[in-house]
Parts: sequence; structure tokens; C-alpha cells
Amino acid sequence: MRIFFAALFMMMSLSGCGGREPLVSTSRLTVVEDSKTLPAPSRQDLTAGDRPSLIGPLDTIQVDVFNVPDLSREVQVDASGRIAMPLIGAIDARGRTAQELAADIERGLRRRYIRDPDVTVNIKSSVSQVVTIDGQVVEPGLYPVTNQMTLLRALASAKGMNEFARTDEVVVLRTVQGRKMAGLYDVGAIRRGAYDDPAIYANDVIVVGDSPQRRLFRDFVSLSPLIAAPLIAILQ
Repeated sequence: MRIFFAALFMMMSLSGCGGREPLVSTSRLTVVEDSKTLPAPSRQDLTAGDRPSLIGPLDTIQVDVFNVPDLSREVQVDASGRIAMPLIGAIDARGRTAQELAADIERGLRRRYIRDPDVTVNIKSSVSQVVTIDGQVVEPGLYPVTNQMTLLRALASAKGMNEFARTDEVVVLRTVQGRKMAGLYDVGAIRRGAYDDPAIYANDVIVVGDSPQRRLFRDFVSLSPLIAAPLIAILQ
């Protein structure tokens, strides 16, 4: 009899497990059926999107002129954004990509009677492509920007937010076509997948915690919490 009740209990337990309702997709979540692990990323997934790397003051670049070793050199961009090249003189490198600067040097050399110059420029080290991270983070400071930099990765570079920081008080300041703009983000919502982790670009300023920029959003946040999307504004 005891064996019978034990077997009956096991059958009921199994039937209870088997009766669990399956997961279904919603407007915010699509269930991948028959999958127990995350799929591996493709090569395209591992390649950063096209963000041009621009040369700025105090960056170090390598200029190579094919078959003219006397003109090849490593040079640091000066504080005004210029470099000095033999036969050409000062060239404005600020805001140029490596390919654009190489083309400028080729044009200058061509005017100096060098036939069909072939110039390659590589950025060896960059101090101009940085983001400023300030406020309630463990290590505020300037951090280099890469093609795959996002808000969460930038905060991780600063060793994360400190114990007093509020995750819904993160402001990103950016200049777009001469206009100063600000975005208010809830890092907790990004971590939960409520919206995408935003891209971070050179010269952005990230401020964590209470700040004058954060207080500008106060009236808006009381009406529309940062649950589904960040708040973006133009600063006057």
C-alpha cells in the first residue's frame, strides 16, 4: 500500500510539472523555442559599426610616404591641430580621418614635384577621442572612446557607480550641429532591457547623480518616468 501511494504521489508530481503553461511571446519579449543557450554571434555582430576616428590635438600619428623614407615620420599633432611636413609646411589635421589627411599630404607633395606620391597615415595614439565621466562614479575622469563604446561600458570604465548613486540620474551631454543636447537615462532600465544601451561618442560628457543638467529634467520625469525610453532635450 505504501508503495502504491508513493507511486501515485510521484505521478501527480510529474503531471503537475508537465501541466505548467509554456512561455509565450509578448510585445516586448520573443521566446525562442527549443533553445537552451544563447546563440553565438556572427562575424557581423562582432564588427563595430562605422564610426570615423578623427585626428585631434596632441594625437600621435605615423606618416609613411612610399619609396621616400626621408619624408616618413612619426609626428604629434600640435595644440592647434596642425602637423609640419617637409616640403609642405604646416597642414591642418584636426577633424580629419587618417585617409583624408593622407590625401591632403599627397596633394601637397604633388605640388612640390613628387610624382604620384603614395601616403599612408595611421593614428598611433589618440588623446582627443575621449569621453568625460563625472559625478557619482568610483573613478571620474577622461576615458578613450572606441567604436563599441556605450553608456554601460563607459560607466564600467570608471569602475561603475558608487554606492550612493541613483541609477535613474545619468545625463549624457553632447553637442550636435552646434546645439547642446542632453539625454537623461535610467541605467536600471537599460540593464533590464527596457531600451537599448546608447552609443557614446568622443567629447560626450556623462554626469551620474544630481547635477544642474539633471534638475532640468525634474518636471518632465514627474510626468513621464524613464521606464520605456530616455528623455532627450535641447539645452537653451
